[in-house]
Amino acid sequence: MAQDFLWSQLTELPYFRGTLRAVESRWMHAVPLAEPVLDIGSGDGHFASAVFGKQLDIGIDPDRAVMKSAKEYGGYRSLLQSDGARLPFAGDTFASAVSNSVLEHIPHLDSVLKDIGRVLKPGALFAFTVPNPGYRTELSIPRILRSIGLRTPARWYTDWFMRVTRTVNLLDREEWAKRLADAGFRIEESFHYFSPNALAMLEWGHYFGFPCVLSRLLTGKWILVGKRWNLWFTRRYVQKYYSEPPLDQGTYSFYLARKRG
Repeated sequence: MAQDFLWSQLTELPYFRGTLRAVESRWMHAVPLAEPVLDIGSGDGHFASAVFGKQLDIGIDPDRAVMKSAKEYGGYRSLLQSDGARLPFAGDTFASAVSNSVLEHIPHLDSVLKDIGRVLKPGALFAFTVPNPGYRTELSIPRILRSIGLRTPARWYTDWFMRVTRTVNLLDREEWAKRLADAGFRIEESFHYFSPNALAMLEWGHYFGFPCVLSRLLTGKWILVGKRWNLWFTRRYVQKYYSEPPLDQGTYSFYLARKRG
């Protein structure tokens, strides 16, 4: 039986984020990660602790504030505060690397990719997930606004949503292939996931998920009662998005790249 990642995410995160992370868990869990493993953008550490079934060797993140949480989850042997473009490692150190929904936030993307390429051994795998251009074009509220002729407000909302979600890179496969090639990689596998309907759930979740924000402020937890009776309806609602297969119109993409020898 396939491992159920949805429940572990829903008990820790707001439903819209938890569903996306659960879907990404399915794809990342299947990647054969040779050790030592580097995680680019370890964040609060929950994802790695829930997905890989073992400690990853090194997690790096520029935000020191999240290091304490990542340490508590125990998903890494070591954690370092570092910019991805200035990794404090010698060349050819790591046998594989992962990055989950991080690269879209990085303005100096090319510099980060090149330094990842530097610290990976020849032949090493680099697995990552990112939103693609559909993340921008398939937002539900702008589509509604455009359908009634309000194109300027639709553009304003889209630009605002990109700022709120700190999204600066939305690349298609052709552009990723070019950027990765410049950093010494070739793409071995890629596919899209997370349908426009799933994206609408994520989009509206930023508004309907306000009680989770309140819980976080008051208790330090996104989910106050992570019990099945409390999350039964939530799980029933998002299950269809979690179970989606890869699809052509997906608004996120999974990439498996290999460093050239």
